[in-house]
Amino acid sequence: MDPLIQSLKSDLAKVVDSLKEDLKTIRTGHANPVIVEQLVVDAYGGTAKLKLMELATITTEGPSTIVIVPFDPGTVPDIEKAILKSPLGLSPQVQGTKLLIRLPALSEEQREKYVRLAGQKVEERRNMIRNIRDEVRKKIKSQFELKELSEDAKFRLEKEVDAQSQSTSEAIVEVRQKKEAEIRQV
Repeated sequence: MDPLIQSLKSDLAKVVDSLKEDLKTIRTGHANPVIVEQLVVDAYGGTAKLKLMELATITTEGPSTIVIVPFDPGTVPDIEKAILKSPLGLSPQVQGTKLLIRLPALSEEQREKYVRLAGQKVEERRNMIRNIRDEVRKKIKSQFELKELSEDAKFRLEKEVDAQSQSTSEAIVEVRQKKEAEIRQV
């Protein structure tokens, strides 16, 4: 297989994977530890900036509660402050050495807002796919102009690039549809 096509496939797979990871952070009606895992916490009096997943065990309790148990109980106030300052709009309850976050049911308006947010993230990935495709096509054109590729090879590679780009676009549409269904599920 041509190295350009291998590189293209790798780059396109990274786009799909990054979209899946990005969409995990969008709330649905169910508790999911991923929502808070990446929150940055100013721990130990601001001397360390750590992700929440590095400071605590994060689990779920039932369909609407996230439980955070810090490895060091002294970080409970730091974690609470980070959650309150985050754009997630969550209010943790401190119970001894653990924090509970009860996720309220989403209103229809909130669900639509999250669906639009998912759409924006998908559109960003579509632009990334187009940019990757265009870069590879430029490389193919430059190789052809330098007589490193025959005309037949150029057309074959361009066709393969377009096919890979198209299948990746279809894959991200599927990912979007699954996420939208998850968000709209009551």
